[in-house]
Amino acid sequence: MHHAAHPPYSPASFRALTFHDAVPRFRDGGDTPRAYLERCLETIAAREPEVMAFAFLNADGARAAADASTARYKAGKALSPIDGPPIGIKDLYETRDMPTGMGSALFKGNHPVRDSALVQALRAAGAVITGKTVTTELGMSHPGPTRHPMDPRRTPGGSSSGSGAVIAARMLPAAIGSQVVGSVVRPASFNANWALKPTQGALNRGERQGYSQSTVGVHAGCPEDMWAVAVEIAKRVGGDPGAPGLFFTGEDAPPAFRPRRLAVLETEGWAVAHPGAIAAFDQALAALRAQGVAVLRRGGHPLLEALERRAADAMALSRDICAYESAWSVANLMAKNPDGLSDSLKARFAVGCSVTLAQYRALLLQREEMQRALAAMGAEVDGFIGLAACGPAPLLGDTGGSSLGITHTTGNPAMNTASSALGCPVVTVPILAVDGMPVALAISAQQHQDERAAAIARWIAGAVPPIAL
Repeated sequence: MHHAAHPPYSPASFRALTFHDAVPRFRDGGDTPRAYLERCLETIAAREPEVMAFAFLNADGARAAADASTARYKAGKALSPIDGPPIGIKDLYETRDMPTGMGSALFKGNHPVRDSALVQALRAAGAVITGKTVTTELGMSHPGPTRHPMDPRRTPGGSSSGSGAVIAARMLPAAIGSQVVGSVVRPASFNANWALKPTQGALNRGERQGYSQSTVGVHAGCPEDMWAVAVEIAKRVGGDPGAPGLFFTGEDAPPAFRPRRLAVLETEGWAVAHPGAIAAFDQALAALRAQGVAVLRRGGHPLLEALERRAADAMALSRDICAYESAWSVANLMAKNPDGLSDSLKARFAVGCSVTLAQYRALLLQREEMQRALAAMGAEVDGFIGLAACGPAPLLGDTGGSSLGITHTTGNPAMNTASSALGCPVVTVPILAVDGMPVALAISAQQHQDERAAAIARWIAGAVPPIAL
């Protein structure tokens, strides 16, 4: 049952914080970035003792940045569409004025005094970097202290735990997360966020280039803010080295685009999905069909069936690829202090050490075949629709979906592994509720069609009425 102190979540009535609609009042002097920040800090002061979303809060630095933003609006010289919003940064990314603890005791007090590429970009755009949001241990599966803002007995998801939670708690209008397996999309679903997990390499990961399938993501309270943050990062620092970066045709969020044909991407998560989540999803599909959208399902289309089959073991594939790629860096930590690492991370290290070079090459080939199966669907449908998580946020300590000793106490990522391995964009649409907790739709598209995914997501949010089961 639901926690008595917190009313059940309703997708029809919940309103996250938004920023883009405050800008006209900044321009005419009816509001200021400093006043906006102070309202956020009040909410943080009230909610943070229970939610524990921040690894570090830099109120003084945020106030100075908000004052500078306020002065720019007064002078009519705003730096960008995101001059002034308070933003949280996942505590894996370096910030010159705050420590970067990476959710690990081994990095307590780690303070490199430099900004990651995306943090540089956000500061240059005038954003107010407010604090570091809690992540899991080294961004893997061992949980941090954060609780779900709508029911503190539940996990907010991982590894972008704090970034998802600050949106649900209405502490901030936007936050940066990252995903290797399911670390943006799943917490976004649990916390009723709009989120973009972009095409692989679309936003510059700065110093965090250690995985071939990690991406920087954006959590926000609305699609306009989500898109604006992503665009302003891409404009200033592009994507990863060698990647073309996020494609966008204008500064504004792409207008709603009505798809003619969508394919359902069930993935391996379908077999373990919450029955209520599947029922809510089926209702959403019925609403889409009623609007004249053709919906393809696996089995009824040979190319879609081929994609589903190739994506069927994305979880094991991602686990082994990521464990292999991180083994050398975890080896350094093991040599330094093995007692400072969780059992889950040690199990991941053991998996990484067991994967041979030949096996890794075979895994890369398998991933490439998955991506080719996705590309083969390019002319068949406008995009893909699925569930952004297996169901509502599980209770704290639930070890669902563990494999080879690696536990997933922040929720089973099975719904998210396919899109990570496919390297394609995903946008979460928070319009479902199951058992009084949020569940989101996941809209994906071909690689580099992030704008298309966002446009379809916006249309769906307007076309499908909120569903609560």
